[in-house]
Amino acid sequence: MSGWVQLKGVDLHYGAVQALRGVDLRIAAGERVALIGANGSGKSTLLRVLHGLLRPTAGSVLRDGGMRQAMVFQRPFALRMSALSNVALALWLRGVRWREAKEQGLDALGRVGLAAIALRNARTLSGGQLQRLALARAWALRPHVLLLDEPTASLDPHAKREVEALMAGFAESGMTLVFASHNLGQVKRLATRVVYMEQGRVLADLPVHAFFEGPLGHTSREAELFVKGELG
Repeated sequence: MSGWVQLKGVDLHYGAVQALRGVDLRIAAGERVALIGANGSGKSTLLRVLHGLLRPTAGSVLRDGGMRQAMVFQRPFALRMSALSNVALALWLRGVRWREAKEQGLDALGRVGLAAIALRNARTLSGGQLQRLALARAWALRPHVLLLDEPTASLDPHAKREVEALMAGFAESGMTLVFASHNLGQVKRLATRVVYMEQGRVLADLPVHAFFEGPLGHTSREAELFVKGELG
């Protein structure tokens, strides 16, 4: 199965600010990895490095040969065209003929429950619909790895459940998921592994049950305090 990616000794600087510090991380095919930590801990930066949007100042990023990946951002962008065209365009840019791209795009919209509004202007969609459109656009590319940055942060409870269900379905199909989240309940429901970050460093990297049920103090006192604070 395709879909592994590895970071070795990755540093990243924004001018004088060091956003990532010596990150070593290997994500195996089929894993569901949650990145957690306070704002500014480096989660979003790490996702962008994994996706190739940012180049490390030091260290290396290795990927499975032939691996396809896609990313869904916290605030998805939609062009002023139909929902279907937004998805089809992503496929067309990958070399799919427009007619086929529209057929595949409609299939993707059906996968996320948006087939009925395929011809609606994407700029008129609700927040939950827009996030599902972003997931359809990503899924249509048939990625081995899907990266998601706070995918339900601004959604109402109903929309959150819908997006979580889609993420779970993608994972069940064998897709590797790496997602940043502040919602620890969501992390428990969706992740198989938790990576805790602080000030650009990975301070804990554990299976989800060990992270939430085991004693964290011997691994990372900071992670233990974070979880207690978030759950308290």
